[in-house]
Amino acid sequence: MQMKNIYGLIIVMVAAVASGCTDLEEGIYGQQVADEFYASDIGVNAALASVYNEVRGDWNGKGIAGADRGWYDLNETCTDEMMFPTRSDGAWDDNGIWRAMYTHTWTGSQEFIGNTWNWLYRSIYKTNLSVELLEGAGADPAQIAEARVLRAYFYYMLMDGWGSVPFYTGTDVVIEELPQLSRAEIFDFVVNELETNVDLLPETKGGSFYGRFNKWAGYALLAKINLNAEVYTGSPRWSQAITACDAIINNGGFSLVSDLYDNAGSQAIFGDEMPNQEVILSVFVDANDAPRNIIGIRTLHGPHGNALFGFSTWNGATVHQDFINRYSDDDKRKAQWLLGSQPGGVNYTLNISSLTSAGIEEGARSAKFLPVPPYSGESASNDFPVFRYADVLLTKAEAILRNGGDEAAARALVDEVRNRAGLDNYNGAMTLNEVYNERGRELCWEGHRRQDMIRYGTFTAARSFKGASSDIYKLFPIPSDAIANNDRLVQNPGY
Repeated sequence: MQMKNIYGLIIVMVAAVASGCTDLEEGIYGQQVADEFYASDIGVNAALASVYNEVRGDWNGKGIAGADRGWYDLNETCTDEMMFPTRSDGAWDDNGIWRAMYTHTWTGSQEFIGNTWNWLYRSIYKTNLSVELLEGAGADPAQIAEARVLRAYFYYMLMDGWGSVPFYTGTDVVIEELPQLSRAEIFDFVVNELETNVDLLPETKGGSFYGRFNKWAGYALLAKINLNAEVYTGSPRWSQAITACDAIINNGGFSLVSDLYDNAGSQAIFGDEMPNQEVILSVFVDANDAPRNIIGIRTLHGPHGNALFGFSTWNGATVHQDFINRYSDDDKRKAQWLLGSQPGGVNYTLNISSLTSAGIEEGARSAKFLPVPPYSGESASNDFPVFRYADVLLTKAEAILRNGGDEAAARALVDEVRNRAGLDNYNGAMTLNEVYNERGRELCWEGHRRQDMIRYGTFTAARSFKGASSDIYKLFPIPSDAIANNDRLVQNPGY
């Protein structure tokens, strides 16, 4: 916790310095002083601080770290591993927005979609500014590379969610004149930026580099993009995904934390400060200085939260019983799902009877991000994992199988993850379906499921409380407000 507090204060201080330097640039000191500042260590941190402040979560759909009604909700609540049923007391009705996500009936006016779109383009603008400032000042190539990789990360999320999107890399922007590139063109830009810059990034893990893109995070992003290349462009890149994973596995010095789950919950990784032994990139969160993570707060029933933390939790997010039933009883990871009698006189039951009028205590609740202090009724201080080593192992296993490679090698990678969960080696030939199920059991509620379901062809299939949906829902619509502000934008088909 001490290191996190120090890092949070540095971010706040550097952001303030960055704001002051803007005044310098506009004043009598001129461009020379600005260039000298942004070539210094504190100037580099200032240029990047505003971007990293966008990465973490906050209200109004900002960030990825458990933000409310933003990227996280957009990519989780449309899948089979998270749902917000309206309760029998009317809670979580919210004019049907959560049901629309689960049943794939959203429109371009959906709040989550507009929030995430606006956040990503705001982040890209700030990153473009950082690149311009650092390049103009002749900053260290590694520092410029970090800014460029951050920009590639934001464009990756736009490409993943919307496909064809407006594109720009400068700060002199006329919205109506921005080109709208195809998904394949955005893909080419992102891959080129990563391949050009990833080896310029430092290998440093933790310390002052905690929560920042290092070389291994860059390769994890490259592996993720190559794993989904066939979805994005129609052409697979399985061997490139394997190569990116191998860079991490062979050279990154990562390994699985031994006690990810036990009967006490999941704080070994998903608590206050994530171990760089396994977590490749995390989002720094502190309820006081850099909020917020509300994932654990939203899932527990109010009296349960009062008994544990002294404040009422929100009784929202849960998971359908079909997902829980994919865990065997001897799987340690099943302990993350809270069922039965709990503190505060709460008793969670497995089955959810209705999407529109579920019982108050129906549905398992997740302890994966059980709030850690400092916390309040509106934020906990759990950091958020963007990339984990377990994901890299499973990514390589899947890419090997899809590429027609050595099944035994793929099985060994999956078994490494299974063994940590207390399970024996897999009995039989490893299949893509088993890798898919293993990804669900291991990575649930970490923001990967929508992408995985689309890649495996299960996203639009019928499931409990949801009929089969059209393939148009594999992409989100460009927000209605964006279309209204720029009539040159071409909406995604079907919307």
